[in-house]
Amino acid sequence: MTSLSQKKFGEAAADYAGSSTHAEGPSLARLAELIAPEPTWRHLDVGTGAGHTALAFADQVAKVTASDITPEMLQEVRKAAEKRGLGNVATRQANAQDLPFPDTSFHLVTCRLAAHHFANPRSFVAEAARVMIPGGTFAFVDNISPSDEALASAYNAFESLRDPRHGRCLSLAEWSTLIEDAGLTLTSAEVLDKDIAFDPWVARMRCTDAVIARLKEILTGEPLRELLHPRETTDGLTFTLREAIVIAQKPAEAHR
Repeated sequence: MTSLSQKKFGEAAADYAGSSTHAEGPSLARLAELIAPEPTWRHLDVGTGAGHTALAFADQVAKVTASDITPEMLQEVRKAAEKRGLGNVATRQANAQDLPFPDTSFHLVTCRLAAHHFANPRSFVAEAARVMIPGGTFAFVDNISPSDEALASAYNAFESLRDPRHGRCLSLAEWSTLIEDAGLTLTSAEVLDKDIAFDPWVARMRCTDAVIARLKEILTGEPLRELLHPRETTDGLTFTLREAIVIAQKPAEAHR
């Protein structure tokens, strides 16, 4: 049976392939700077979407496996890899919370701009830790919620109205706890501002006129106005999200 996530992401696969937010966001370049991958590494990208993160590392490592729950997204990855002449990119349909890979399979596990869709973030982090080799690297990027619970609830409701597949954006403190609980050591955590153009943001999800009007009303009212800073720019209505870049290591001596 096709899930809501698979259906919605399948419909929007080509849009995500061309999304500048996903393809060119500053977090992608910063991620590469922080990781400095080695040419012998095996890399798993979880919730790869159209494969922007997987493909960004493909010419720096031995092999990349791009995994996603949506077949149409994986087709976009294969098309992009072929266009770029990348022969070391494999795709695998997979649930991020139950990865179909053996223990200690990868040197690097990444996940960028996908985890807010996962129903069980704790299971996702535990699975990422499981499939990494001792000494491996976990690199994670996602939008984050404020620490204030009421404001976080309002923000996540706003995201869910636009995208019914939205689960929850966690705070940076919540992600740090999950990472530590999985036995990983947090080595770096940064937060960037990310400007979002409203019109393509709603277009990717095929929002109705009624939903678009309600989203604008919520965005420009309190309490989200102060959090998201909506304003008119040359790109039209624009607002700002907070995006975390987190790096963690699996201990070189795995826990027994």
